[in-house]
Amino acid sequence: MIAIMTVTGRDHTGIVAAVATACADLGINIRNISQTIMDEWFTMILHVGLPDDLDVATLDDRMAQVEDAEKLVITVQSQAIFDAMHTI
Repeated sequence: MIAIMTVTGRDHTGIVAAVATACADLGINIRNISQTIMDEWFTMILHVGLPDDLDVATLDDRMAQVEDAEKLVITVQSQAIFDAMHTI
């Protein structure tokens, strides 16, 4: 599955490393990444490829660990949702 992952939270050192490490641990391929800092707020969007054997519950559990440790909000949505929204 191809997905869009968003990461937001107060800026601090190690956010990209924590998210990228969790992705690598799960075999997720980061296909593209964009990040910016708005005042003290960090925002990042990742276009990721998930391995076929990765179930959503495992992904949610791992990202919840990163959220708690780094004080972030992480969401993952299937790219199919975005594709459907923009198909006429």
